[in-house]
Amino acid sequence: MKKKIGLSDHFTYGKLLRFTFPSVLMMIVTSIYSIVDGFFVSNFVGKSAFAAVNLIMPALMALGSLGFMVGTGGSALVAKTLGEGEKKEANEIFSLLIYTMILVGGVISVLGFIFMPQLASLLGASDSMMEDCVVYGRIIVTASVGFMLQNAYQSFLVAAEKPKFGLGIAVISGVLNMVLDYLLVYVFSFGIVGAALATAMSQIAGGIVPTVYFLRKNSSLLRLGKTRFRIKPLVKACTNGASEMLTNLSASVVGILYNYKLMHIAGEDGVAAYGVIMYVTFIFMAFFFGYAVGCGPVVGYHFGAQNMDELKSLLKKSLVITAAAAVAMTAAAELLAPALSMIYVGYDASLCDMTTRGLRIYSFSFLICGFNIFGSAYFTGLNDGMSSALISFLRTLVLQVIAVFVLPFFLGIDGIWLAITAAEGLTLLVTITLFLRRPAKRIQVW
Repeated sequence: MKKKIGLSDHFTYGKLLRFTFPSVLMMIVTSIYSIVDGFFVSNFVGKSAFAAVNLIMPALMALGSLGFMVGTGGSALVAKTLGEGEKKEANEIFSLLIYTMILVGGVISVLGFIFMPQLASLLGASDSMMEDCVVYGRIIVTASVGFMLQNAYQSFLVAAEKPKFGLGIAVISGVLNMVLDYLLVYVFSFGIVGAALATAMSQIAGGIVPTVYFLRKNSSLLRLGKTRFRIKPLVKACTNGASEMLTNLSASVVGILYNYKLMHIAGEDGVAAYGVIMYVTFIFMAFFFGYAVGCGPVVGYHFGAQNMDELKSLLKKSLVITAAAAVAMTAAAELLAPALSMIYVGYDASLCDMTTRGLRIYSFSFLICGFNIFGSAYFTGLNDGMSSALISFLRTLVLQVIAVFVLPFFLGIDGIWLAITAAEGLTLLVTITLFLRRPAKRIQVW
């Protein structure tokens, strides 16, 4: 039986891959929620309902972005505190962050439910899409607390040295989502209501189970317990994890912008095609995000313990792993594009062709994005929220917005699919510069 891998270990390639694998698989399973919804809605409810889900989804993801911020920023802070030998302090910070998130998530649920019609209208929902947008959005937003907690625990369970437990929770929630989608959409024909209920219930389960685990006496490094309200650690966790929130928030804003441009260029078919591409992208990019989530607390721990040689080793190994994954992901996407498009929109030949072409162009971004995602997470682990946020801000918002407005003038709809690659390529130049300019006394690439 292999020895348990801890945050304080020296990481070889094999050990690094074994430690991060649960986080990668957990991210893949988590991505299945919306992917399964999309499959059932598209094939058993209709193209218009599918477009409605894809139109409202970016806004719903934006509302849940707080969980990513608290999870990544908070776990880096907690891991650093553990590395400094302050276990009691680490648990108080962990408890403060979770309790605060539950409170804020409840407020978001109430406000989101009330203002969902106005939000759908603001996003440009047509008359035929409005009812489906509002119904789906209201059901999903009621599960905001569960969704935020689930996202946050992805990182905290790694910091607690329980990544396999996090994987188990993600698998259970994912299977629950798939079973409920099958029953509520296909068997009982509840339509878009069934798809929303399936996702909401699985998200709630994914948030409740880890909470119960941490509230009880357990074998991990962390436990929920008594704490007191303190501004400093709360602000530190939020600013440190701002890049991850910004990544998700910006992705939502850009998704809304993509839908807006596509509605004008290709109508509902364009929105539907983009939805399929996003579902496929969730799976392919899950490795990069999962690896970053798994590595973040390790970086934070060794930074807190001032193990600079280990930090340099982690960086070099991660760049090699990311490069290998980037080539594999891009090749797979190019080869599988027709089959993946057929799964979702095979009932419409022209839409399927549009989706296949879009996916093949979009997938070139996989060659680059992994380096930016890891770079942002690595700086978060170093508690350098500013550098991390800069990378995220550029790749997910600023450069994509510019590209999605400019490129279609020259390339038409292909310019929209190519915008992500242009943004990632330019951001990579910034990421490399940030690594090379770090002072020698802290951490360098070479």
